[in-house]
Amino acid sequence: MTAASAAQQGGVVDDRAPIVTVEGGGTFVQGIGDASILQAALRGGLGLPYECSSGGCGSCRIQVLSGETESLWPDAPGLSPRDRRKGLQLACQTRACGDVTIKVGLDAACAPKVMPRITRLELAGVRDLTRDIREFRFRGEKAAEFIPGQYAILRTAEGLRRCYSMSNLPNAEGYWDFQIKRVPGGKVSNALFDMAPGAEIGIDGPYGLAHLVADSARPVVCVAGGSGLAPMVSIARAVGADPARKLDFFYGGRTAADVCGEAHLAGLPGFGDTLRYHPVISSLDDPLSAGWTGLSGFVHEVVGRHFGEALREAEIYFAGPPPMAEALQRLLMIDLKVPFNQIHYDRFF
Repeated sequence: MTAASAAQQGGVVDDRAPIVTVEGGGTFVQGIGDASILQAALRGGLGLPYECSSGGCGSCRIQVLSGETESLWPDAPGLSPRDRRKGLQLACQTRACGDVTIKVGLDAACAPKVMPRITRLELAGVRDLTRDIREFRFRGEKAAEFIPGQYAILRTAEGLRRCYSMSNLPNAEGYWDFQIKRVPGGKVSNALFDMAPGAEIGIDGPYGLAHLVADSARPVVCVAGGSGLAPMVSIARAVGADPARKLDFFYGGRTAADVCGEAHLAGLPGFGDTLRYHPVISSLDDPLSAGWTGLSGFVHEVVGRHFGEALREAEIYFAGPPPMAEALQRLLMIDLKVPFNQIHYDRFF
């Protein structure tokens, strides 16, 4: 049976949970709640390489050696034409249709530090941050366990799925906060914006490797753009609890009306001293930027001018639109030669 025919007949062709074997690296079970081989591997505690969990980055490429699978997104951009010619698949977009054997290089650094789980949350409240970014507060029955900077997969009642980062800190009360940008035509973001308090949603997580490095004493630089604000706020809240540690927080918006984030940081110890907030806009000539007297330009350029080679001594976290993330990568890795292990980001597309 081909993968396509297996999918047409309902996906999993065995009446028991498929067992996935990593050549030379152990086995794990793809459970009913696992949407993909990647999620099953991480829930099984294996360090299968990944970043975005959504088919865009290509970090979770695998080779299926035996058994049948189905593709959840055949045209996922994370696979290049060369990858497809070699028969590679994305673990985050591949589901086993029975027992399979895969070839992939496991990485202990990718093994989950907090085991992801699937649960239900109830929308407790919302508030608007900008004209198109809204903060959602969900609450579950169990403690919210994650590392600042991580993300989770939200599942709507219609079966839609999307990765969003938490903006709060882990807590025993079960609160999960997300800052989400309403995207024109975006099915998941629009479904969330249409939700009323009391509505339920599924959550799967936490995931993500660009989380806070707790044992580092280096100064911290956070750079955010758009809804990339959320994981940076979470990291800043964790770092800001120690007023002896320096943190510079840059937020880039297109216009003055798009700038936010200061209110989330203002109550932290050291705000204005060891914790400094730097809003930046890129469109001074827009009417929505009238009267702006702060920093302007592309946020990565402002960061580079502000710090220069001193960035080599910092832990740097960033999240935002792909052009911003790519520009920061070039600045940090190529221009300034910042050590790779001090640069923390997840690639989302």
